[in-house]
Amino acid sequence: MEQDTARLADEIARFVRSGARFRGMLKVGDLGAEFSALMLLLPLRAQGPMRVTDLAEIKQADPSTISRQVAQLVKAGLARREADPVDGRASRLAVTEAGEAACDRLREARVALLAQALDGWPADRVAVFTDMFEEFNNLIEAHLRLDPTASPRENP
Repeated sequence: MEQDTARLADEIARFVRSGARFRGMLKVGDLGAEFSALMLLLPLRAQGPMRVTDLAEIKQADPSTISRQVAQLVKAGLARREADPVDGRASRLAVTEAGEAACDRLREARVALLAQALDGWPADRVAVFTDMFEEFNNLIEAHLRLDPTASPRENP
């Protein structure tokens, strides 16, 4: 098992390294913001409007970095600031219609690129791999929640 776990760790590292190239292959056109900023739209879309500090916590990133990325989204019209109903002095970030469309374009591009890569696999193999990958991600997320000292920013 230890040898297989070490091999899995190597394959995960290999997969992560390919991320930048994968992003470069996505054909979405110019959406008006850097890719890292665009990725903030996903939790906003899924979880609804939230403060920048909450978004930084979700993304496990420095709030100043998130603030810079949020500014890009707002400038591009992909997100808007709105008053926080709990604390009128604070603001929340919400996805605009243009941001929803950008999320759809990003998802379609990801799906198309993965479909090309998996073209040689039969549908049942893709389904099994997807189920196992989802289970793996759930296990990792549960493990990270149990260990509050674990930080993706500190652990490569």
